[in-house]
Amino acid sequence: MPEIALLTLANHVEVQNGLLYMNGGGWDTLTRTYVEGREPDANLISIALATLVHWDEANEKHQLTIWVEDEDGGSRLIQWQLDVEVGRPPGRTPGSDSRSALALNATIAFPHEGGYRVVAEVGEARHQQTYPFRVVDQVTPAT
Repeated sequence: MPEIALLTLANHVEVQNGLLYMNGGGWDTLTRTYVEGREPDANLISIALATLVHWDEANEKHQLTIWVEDEDGGSRLIQWQLDVEVGRPPGRTPGSDSRSALALNATIAFPHEGGYRVVAEVGEARHQQTYPFRVVDQVTPAT
């Protein structure tokens, strides 16, 4: 069954030529700074993800679902569903696994400070990985 091999947050993520490039990766606290009496701006977050597909599952589509939810799982703020299909490149050693990198960049308006998590789920067996993080408000007085 396919697996989530990597799941983390970063300031910016992109994939080029099958490689994952990340800046400011691995954070677990997002600080929103805004003026008292105003609403905080939406925040850009980047999700870095890699799936591991076993040899006998190559050249098949595997459904991948990623979402961001609050810590009690009651509210999904954003969700993506896509198919991952990894081929067997020429020269690959029979029986070896393959990785597929994915970068997601999204602007999210978090409704409150507190705990959140990114959840990724792949394949019929719904292998799941979570990445918890916190949103902290830093409010400056109005002038």
